[in-house]
Amino acid sequence: MNENLDLFEKVINKTIPKVDYVDIRGGNGNNTSIIMKDGEVQEINTGNSLGIRIRVLNNGAWGFAYTNDLSKLDEIAQTSIKISNSLKGDESLSKADIIQDKVSTDVKIPFSDVSIEEKKEIMSEASKAASLKEVTSTTVSYSDSQSQEVILSSEGTSIEMNTNRVAMFLNAAASDGTMMQIGHNSIGGVKGFEAINDEDIEAFGRKIGEKAVRLLKAESAPSGRFPIIADPNLTGVFVHEALGHAVEGDLILQNDSILKDKLGSKIGSEIVNIYDDASLKDGFGYYPYDVEGVKTKPNHLVKDGKLISLLNSRETASKLNMKSSGNARSIIADKPIVRMSNTYLKPGEMSFEELIEDIPDGIYLKGSRGGQVDTGKGIFQFNAAEGFKIENGEITTPLRDVSLSGNILETLKNVDAIGNDFELSVGFCGKDGQTAPVGDGGPHTRILNALVGGSS
Repeated sequence: MNENLDLFEKVINKTIPKVDYVDIRGGNGNNTSIIMKDGEVQEINTGNSLGIRIRVLNNGAWGFAYTNDLSKLDEIAQTSIKISNSLKGDESLSKADIIQDKVSTDVKIPFSDVSIEEKKEIMSEASKAASLKEVTSTTVSYSDSQSQEVILSSEGTSIEMNTNRVAMFLNAAASDGTMMQIGHNSIGGVKGFEAINDEDIEAFGRKIGEKAVRLLKAESAPSGRFPIIADPNLTGVFVHEALGHAVEGDLILQNDSILKDKLGSKIGSEIVNIYDDASLKDGFGYYPYDVEGVKTKPNHLVKDGKLISLLNSRETASKLNMKSSGNARSIIADKPIVRMSNTYLKPGEMSFEELIEDIPDGIYLKGSRGGQVDTGKGIFQFNAAEGFKIENGEITTPLRDVSLSGNILETLKNVDAIGNDFELSVGFCGKDGQTAPVGDGGPHTRILNALVGGSS
């Protein structure tokens, strides 16, 4: 893709006199995905992709065109101009630094050096390790991608990026004949195959199988208000779903966020500090520049319980009289929208033992099986992967089918102690029909008076 920079620059130069702003984003990549069910490969997909999109802003209206044929660059430039000229709008872009840079992710083992057979072997190892006596089915999904991307703009920005990303997901289903329970986890990173190779695959698979089996013997969770401990995974899901989406500039502008007009207000307890940081290389949501060419950095969203910032693209930032936070994301064929990256609660100082020692009757919640959030009303409901009773400062009876629900702001204000550990999960987030890789996490977190529900 880098060899086409001159071609892109010529198109931009020809387009500049006809519009207020133009940028080009182009990329090519090599991708592999494998799905294995019960130790048998169901699907293997490998391929190369190429895509170029041109975006123009003229008289407040956007024009957007895409192709996977380099010979059609002039054609899509003209198409984007025609689209913008046919529309009326009030769109604008916030100011941004002009960037000229080349960046690559660190890679020790290139994906091209690892055969399909080797990838299948690691998947098979994970599947076998999870296949304990009561486990009736396993599903392993693997994907890797290596991409080259360029971003050029009429403002003078020119960025070349080489990115590698890999992930492996494992589900294990266990059954005792009357019910089924599922264990799930994932590994990966923005690096080469070493992100998988360096993991203890046997332990990864076995723990997932053990979780599924443990849930078969678990009790149904009680319902009511309890002090709870959320593990790093569930802490991350809460921070991502309940807080992260609510601070996205487009949702603020759509009046679909409980946090509209809350900048500068106290929304959580004084120990709550929440960040979104795309520059965090250990996070699955890492990227050095967003798709508008804005350099990423740690964005401190909630400081000592106070909302101090939002997540923005240049477009939403302009309407909110702010600067872009570097959170414009999309695949090349899609329109850039505001997305999270690596969203987390900053660790505190307490050990896990200190968090639970003075809880006489509480619940320890681990992992997530999804849930629902209404950012406009500010309410949420999550299903934990598993739970345990906390009795007189001790972790005791395993629990299944545990839910956590409540009001976002009330829950943030009830965070009364934060652990000193830290983990980020590997995952993907969906929004407006688009999917983006993200990391979310934090430490173990104690929340008072939380609404817990169970089902028999």
